[in-house]
Amino acid sequence: MSAAELARDGPTLHGPELAARLERSWSRDPGLLGWLATVDHKEIGRRYLVTAFVFLALAGVLALAMRVQLARPDQNIIGAARYNEIFTMHGTTMMFLFAVPVMDAVAIYLIPLMLGTRATSFARLNAFSYYVYLAGGMLLWIAFVLNVGPDVGWFAYVPLSGPEYGVGKRADIWAQMVTFTEVAALSVAVVLTATILKQRAPGMSLDRMPLFAWAILVTSLMVIFSMPSVALASGMLLSDRLVGTQFYNPTENGDALLWQHLFWFFGHPEVYIIFLPAVGFVSEITATFCRRPVFAYPVMVMAVVAIGLLAFGLWVHHMFATGLPRVGYSFYTAASMAVAIPTGIQIFCWITTMWLGRPRFDVPFLYVVAFIVTFVIGGLTGVMVASVPLDLQLHDSYFIVAHFHYVLIGGAVFPLLGAITYWYPKVTGRLMSERLGKLSFWLLFGSFQLTFFPMHLSGMLGMPRRVYTYPAGLGLELPNFLSSIGAFIVALAFVLFIANVFLSLRRGAIAGPNPWKAGGLEWATSSPPPPYNFAHVPSVGSATPLWDGPLKWMSGLRVDEKEMLLTTVVSARPDLREPVPEPSIWPFISALALTVMFVSSIFSPWAVLFGLVPLGVALIAWFWPKQLEPTAEPVIE
Repeated sequence: MSAAELARDGPTLHGPELAARLERSWSRDPGLLGWLATVDHKEIGRRYLVTAFVFLALAGVLALAMRVQLARPDQNIIGAARYNEIFTMHGTTMMFLFAVPVMDAVAIYLIPLMLGTRATSFARLNAFSYYVYLAGGMLLWIAFVLNVGPDVGWFAYVPLSGPEYGVGKRADIWAQMVTFTEVAALSVAVVLTATILKQRAPGMSLDRMPLFAWAILVTSLMVIFSMPSVALASGMLLSDRLVGTQFYNPTENGDALLWQHLFWFFGHPEVYIIFLPAVGFVSEITATFCRRPVFAYPVMVMAVVAIGLLAFGLWVHHMFATGLPRVGYSFYTAASMAVAIPTGIQIFCWITTMWLGRPRFDVPFLYVVAFIVTFVIGGLTGVMVASVPLDLQLHDSYFIVAHFHYVLIGGAVFPLLGAITYWYPKVTGRLMSERLGKLSFWLLFGSFQLTFFPMHLSGMLGMPRRVYTYPAGLGLELPNFLSSIGAFIVALAFVLFIANVFLSLRRGAIAGPNPWKAGGLEWATSSPPPPYNFAHVPSVGSATPLWDGPLKWMSGLRVDEKEMLLTTVVSARPDLREPVPEPSIWPFISALALTVMFVSSIFSPWAVLFGLVPLGVALIAWFWPKQLEPTAEPVIE
């Protein structure tokens, strides 16, 4: 389909009449049924975001409990067994239920708007993914409340999580929760990959895509290639525990280290699955607040792709202390240090953009500066522990705890909070308070350093990870006390941030479509966007189309039914018109059937066989073809 054909075939509608008809076509039904059946990517993205922050709050409370226990030596406020549960729940929630899903949440909401399309690909699969994610999180936390929460760490190493030592259902619940989250993450990855490759606005060729879209594309492909590994690992663990297989039992020709290989083949790419969307956040915010496109766009894209590729060659640096052949260690040391090169290139590109531009230090941009400072510290300690001799000394010490919190909070949470502040007016139509935003930012930045920098010292003094107490007289009192004070100030900063979010919903200044004068397509529609995103299809000529002058718009999509435009993969030329699936309750019912099957399988492997029946019925109803009667689109001049 050519651009001329697209423009010629459509109805000539403008103004309020066009908006009213599109609203009727795209709005969901009211009530609970309509809420459950919606396939609007904006609603699903908001649900993901709210749910992820609920899990963040729960994990944060557990972190405060651990810091109370460790504030002084020889304390027994929390016993050893309960402490194992708490740090397992904290790590599992942060990694599986917050860090990856919250990045998915922002991408699900923003990517169609950034690309100038009306919906995501596979809109029902998108809705299904949220319900599966919610079910997995509820399984984990209900088990914790019922005192059967997992206690084997967020990594669940065998044989501690195997049938010999992991007595009861705690490890089964952890393994099945992983299955839930991987199904959800893989579903979202497929949705986002297809959307980015086939639904870009005409003219948005691959070399004109927003850097955030590039980051999400690479991240989604990494999910598709890495997460089956941990799903396989958890499935084999469940099989050992419930069926009696011996995948991880060395006495029966199994291999305990197989678990670590499968887990870390996913686990280290997951760090970059969390980090790369943050790279997109930083790039978009830096361009807007420096009033110029990010320096060296092609180099930034190549750096993102290089990180995605190199991330799959690093997993063994988590296993330097396991006694593997020493010859292979040099390869993984080199790969671990090599990944710092594209990351460093990105940081220099951002700094150059700031140097050549005119930075405006509003709250979103402050989080970018905090990200660069904090992530550089975390990256330097990462290069340190890539060295085998040093890693053997620091492995499983609090030095590693400090390192990965600098990388994950500094490298992901700071950009995330900046992104929420930046795109908040697009989602709500109002601006967040600048004064309250700066107060929460400075509190968070300072208290983060107070919390985690002393952990480097604790680790070098020999404090092991995952211990619930420590003796006096080892020099660990002051670093732990400072970390505990800092943790509570971090919590206060987050409370102020959330208060700003809710207060600004009513009292924030009206934003308008583009309050930051940004250059991306998401700012070309109203704030908040209508259900159909764009009344007409935008046409672009650069990566920052709003800075090039008035946008060009193309008509031709139907208004009486939900329809979107597909474009070619490389050059983004108009290709096909594609109907958008109507809202359906069957993704929710399918997720419910899958939940019943997964949860029941914890108690009996026969549940998988019997659970396939209702799941199959739900999927058949979901995909049952619907015969549409062709109707002529009335043309209104």
